Amino acid sequence: MLSKTKIKEIRALEYKKFRDEQGLFVAEGNKLVADMLHSFDCEWLMARTSWMATQGDIPAKELLLAEEGDIRRVSFMKTPQDVVAVFRKPTYSPDEANPASRLVLALDGIQDPGNLGTIVRLADWFGIEHIVCSHDTADVFSPKTMQATMGALAHVKVHYADPEEFINKHKNCPVYGTFLDGENIYNRQLTQHGIIVMGNEGNGIRPETAALINEKLYIPSYPPSRETTESLNVAMAAAIVCAEFRRRG
Repeated sequence: MLSKTKIKEIRALEYKKFRDEQGLFVAEGNKLVADMLHSFDCEWLMARTSWMATQGDIPAKELLLAEEGDIRRVSFMKTPQDVVAVFRKPTYSPDEANPASRLVLALDGIQDPGNLGTIVRLADWFGIEHIVCSHDTADVFSPKTMQATMGALAHVKVHYADPEEFINKHKNCPVYGTFLDGENIYNRQLTQHGIIVMGNEGNGIRPETAALINEKLYIPSYPPSRETTESLNVAMAAAIVCAEFRRRG
């Protein structure tokens, strides 16, 4: 039976303060939890019998069979599925992200959890294994971001660090960013290593970080003479940029 104390503990993980204090986060949904189980330490898992039957051995420290209404009591989803799990947050070092030999994404103040989750998913699709986020970027372990990643966090390491310090540590690497006065990305020579910086939804890349970018790119609209919307959503822009880098690879 699901106790009131356990409900309170899990519901508290909606908030970053408690996720940081406990070193835990919540994932829910049939496919998401299945993807996460073999990449993160599972502290607690509750599921319906039908889901458990499809998983074989479930590596959870505490396993609970969901009774009627239990999942809804702890779920952060409008339409809960068959499983909810609590995982331990991983510990990574930004030093693992070496742009001298691979592409690394750097996110400068991304605020929307959906955008962050989508970018993590994009990174996974395009084989970018490390993302360095400024400290004011949304928390990748929030329930909303977790849902948006669609399990990609099992393959992508997300680090929180000062982007300026990270870039300065790798001064000899190309540092890319998108700007209105940049060079057409489709005409520019691109490398398969370096740092790709994506900025805040409303303000773009902050000036302090922009000053460190040595490869300015521009995503042109089509056709050039046609009037269009003012800008692209940051996740859409990230998709175009990552796809173009990989197309050249």
